[in-house]
Amino acid sequence: MKNNTAWWLRITVAFFAVIVLMEVYIDSGDQPAFLAYPTLMFGFMALILLLLIAIAFIVQAIENVLYNTLDEEAKVRYLEAKDEKWEWTWGKNMYNKMLGSKPIESEEEIILDHNYDGIRELDNNLPPWWVYLFYASIVFGVVYLLRFHVFNDYNQKLEYEQEVAAAQLEIEAYKKTAKGLVDANTVELLTDASDISAGKGIFESNCVACHMADGGGGIGPNLTDQNWILGGGIKNVFHTISEGGRDGKGMIAWKQNLKPAEIAQVASYVLSFEGTTPANPKAAEGDIWVDPNAPEQETPAEAEATEVVIDSAAVTMN
Repeated sequence: MKNNTAWWLRITVAFFAVIVLMEVYIDSGDQPAFLAYPTLMFGFMALILLLLIAIAFIVQAIENVLYNTLDEEAKVRYLEAKDEKWEWTWGKNMYNKMLGSKPIESEEEIILDHNYDGIRELDNNLPPWWVYLFYASIVFGVVYLLRFHVFNDYNQKLEYEQEVAAAQLEIEAYKKTAKGLVDANTVELLTDASDISAGKGIFESNCVACHMADGGGGIGPNLTDQNWILGGGIKNVFHTISEGGRDGKGMIAWKQNLKPAEIAQVASYVLSFEGTTPANPKAAEGDIWVDPNAPEQETPAEAEATEVVIDSAAVTMN
């Protein structure tokens, strides 16, 4: 029996439809489902593909059985119906209308008298789609003229500045949540227990040889007092760890070994030493550092002089 049905096309469409449904309904977080659950996805899709192929063969077998039960006249009508091609009538009519051309059998109605060595010219109208676009471009031009040259809505410079400002806000918002992009200018003191714990691990792995485990100092300076050689505070400490200390006698630059987020963690841990009491503290080095951005403390009001009341009674002399 002649069958024009594209069974493989139906299977392909159904197969990908199932994949889309699985991506929609399986909660796989930020990853696609086939990456989050590769074994489950590929195993299940292989089963679905086998089922679709089996269903296609079953439908084909049923159709053949039913076809063989028909009489000869019914078989002829069935085959004629199968041979009829589906046409999108509305789309075809719309295409011809937008094209605006005459069919070949009607071209004699619009043929011109011009004859160039047997080549005749047709008097076709402009395609409607082209005419509509031409009118639309005129409307667009008028609106553009009024908006930007009459009412002065905005210009390219203003649009550029607005886009740059919006992008800058997005960048700043992203930097606040992206610890890996932190630098000495944007770093903030970390107070979460997880960050302090991570900083402690980094410190104990890399820094105790010079600063001791309790921060009391050895080869390196004491970290528990208020004195700092290159400045205190999270930004200065981050910069010192990242870029290194004084040339020739200071700490090496750790930016090649530690990520910015790790430097921020160990810098925050280092600042937690201040005010503690180490076992063998090293003498203070550098200057006492005062945060210039810290709010000024209110000076206490001058104590009012106590008024002394003197008794004016005469002193009795012995």
